[in-house]
Amino acid sequence: MEGDQIFVTQHWDIKYNHAAGETGSTFFKAIMDKKVILGKKCPKCKRILLPPRSFCERCFVETSEWVNVGKEGKIEAFTIVYEKFEGLPNPPYAIAYVLLDGASTAIANFVKGIDLKDINQALNHIKVGAKARVAFKRKREGRITDFWYEII
Repeated sequence: MEGDQIFVTQHWDIKYNHAAGETGSTFFKAIMDKKVILGKKCPKCKRILLPPRSFCERCFVETSEWVNVGKEGKIEAFTIVYEKFEGLPNPPYAIAYVLLDGASTAIANFVKGIDLKDINQALNHIKVGAKARVAFKRKREGRITDFWYEII
């Protein structure tokens, strides 16, 4: 019986709170309180990092300057999901990386307002280079899901 392996399936459902940190807290509070998307500027390479980071991953220097970025931009990459994944919305749904005006890096979020049932029709609207705008929930909680993208 050597070499036979038994696999045990387990399910862990753990709920916990963790600190968003100074950078994350500032980013989410701006979304929640002001409907503003903030990036952080690298003092060395001058890139505007979104989502904001405490350190530039390219230059390895601390970021400190907050910058308002635009609420419109272009899709750099996307996916349309038609299969169910545990913990995510029921399909179909779309997620896109959007390079917002004034930012140097893209940020991912859901795309709403497009009928995704017919993939060919959906691909007429959601595509690399398509313009998108940020839309906010009425009641925001300081989460990434407080906003989404709509195709312009």
